[in-house]
Amino acid sequence: MSGLGTRTQAGAGRVFIKLLTLMKNLTADELAFKMNHIKAEPNTRFEIKPFFSRRIQGVNETPLIHIVTLECKIQSTDESPKPFDLLVRLVGVFEVKDMKTDEDRRIFAVNATETMFPYLRAAITNLTADALIPPIVLPVVSGGTLFPEDRGPAGYTINFDPTTIN
Repeated sequence: MSGLGTRTQAGAGRVFIKLLTLMKNLTADELAFKMNHIKAEPNTRFEIKPFFSRRIQGVNETPLIHIVTLECKIQSTDESPKPFDLLVRLVGVFEVKDMKTDEDRRIFAVNATETMFPYLRAAITNLTADALIPPIVLPVVSGGTLFPEDRGPAGYTINFDPTTIN
């Protein structure tokens, strides 16, 4: 599906290849939208905070294959009511060569997230537009900033400002 990708790291004036990654498949595992009929005053603004999660699994029979599940949820609660609930879950299948260390696994997690996030973002926009509400357009973010464990020692933090989502 996707071309061969590499992740490089510089060291002592040289560049070397860390991982060779190929996305073999990407599917939408679940796309769900539910309108919540809540009573609100006109011009009420709701704070929409997407919750992101990711799971990476190896395949025992084929050690080069890794399955990545990337998910976004927007869910209404009593404490924080939302006009809708949303769930988008994508599953990607990757072939990864030369992944041996914890740093390699971290680099793969970032690379897979960077590869899949634009599709997750588009699915959220399309799902909300198809529901005939103003579409939610998530900001473009680096895959290395979406999850705290990916930031590494020199990482930085990203904050989602709900007023900039729409």
